[in-house]
Amino acid sequence: QLALRREIGPQARLVYQVRIVEGSEVRLPEQNSKPYSNNEVPIPEVGRNYSGNPYMIPGLKKLNIDPQLNPQYSFSTFIEGECNRLGRAAGINISVNPGRSTFNPLFVYGGPGLGKTHLAQAIGIAIKEKYPEKVVLYVSANVFQNQYASAACSAKSNNNNTRVADFLRFYQLIDVLIIDDVHEFADKKGTQNAFFHIFNYLHQSGKQLILTSDKPPVELQGLEQRLLSRFKWGLSAELEKPSYNTRLEILKSKSEREGVEIPDEILSFIAKKVKTNIRELEGTLFSLIASATFGRKEITLDLAHNLIDKIVTDHQVEITINRIQKTVCNYFNITTDQLLSKTRKREIVQARQIAMYLSRNHTKSSLASIGSQLGGKDHATVHHACNTVCDLMDTDRNFRQYVVDIEKQLTVID
Repeated sequence: QLALRREIGPQARLVYQVRIVEGSEVRLPEQNSKPYSNNEVPIPEVGRNYSGNPYMIPGLKKLNIDPQLNPQYSFSTFIEGECNRLGRAAGINISVNPGRSTFNPLFVYGGPGLGKTHLAQAIGIAIKEKYPEKVVLYVSANVFQNQYASAACSAKSNNNNTRVADFLRFYQLIDVLIIDDVHEFADKKGTQNAFFHIFNYLHQSGKQLILTSDKPPVELQGLEQRLLSRFKWGLSAELEKPSYNTRLEILKSKSEREGVEIPDEILSFIAKKVKTNIRELEGTLFSLIASATFGRKEITLDLAHNLIDKIVTDHQVEITINRIQKTVCNYFNITTDQLLSKTRKREIVQARQIAMYLSRNHTKSSLASIGSQLGGKDHATVHHACNTVCDLMDTDRNFRQYVVDIEKQLTVID
């Protein structure tokens, strides 16, 4: 592969078939990947005993920051579809002119396994390829939180705030900061405060920020309003579940990159059956390849059928607000008209609040959309209803059981 790419170019692909000889060693295909690196950057004055940040070696005058980018998460492996077109287009625009486009920050949101991390890293990789001198850093919200907690704990025990100052200075060195799963900052006031100051410094300095989350800013809970308002400064781009055609293209691209030829009818079968997210889609493909390779079997439609039956829930139920309405009404033995009415009867109000809570958790609808479909309520009413349900589930065992029972019924095939 290296020779082909050197002679033909980076888009060269080597596709091969392997005949498995009985008794021979079995090895799955792999990809060679070249890691990305940042240039050394000068370090401002830092504390003598700084050790809270995993990217810094104490005592050095210059710092080499590992960008934490996975070479496999590039734009060349990010399959475009209606589900991600806006985010991808914005990402390419940012990679051409990071920090200076109107998409700063870029806030990418969507459910698990839909490509948020891939897109965020692809932008970082494209920037490193076009601007090698720029310092790019990808970090998960959890790692960021742990770094800050370590610095804050040390500062408290030593009665010296140097470590926190060092932490802030380190992040001020970054030209392109990618924070994955920013919703995990919820209810962590110290971390939010630190990130607020880092965000302000980088944004005012013309640096690029890329954030990912499982929900849009308007639906995030436990985050300070001053942060949420900043998340809305640039562009919020949703990644949705891929369509059948996009799923099929993802499978074709992945099998080609792995050097394994799989008949189109088998890829089409997988694309039709696995509808949840890209992660499960690719996982099913890898399981099929592994099953054929280690079991010394030919990849057939029958093999795919058997595998799908074992690892994928068949006849997946699509949970919609309308389905939630009907399920809640059946459970509490009330009519849809009662659920959507303006009555303040306690049993009806609680049923409506549960419907709102389940709609937020099981659909991609915004709070405003949920409210409009559940009695013409506004965004604030839905938000309050969700909080009320959470509180009651924590304090009322019977109420919690209501919610659990209804959730189970939502996935039962009619």
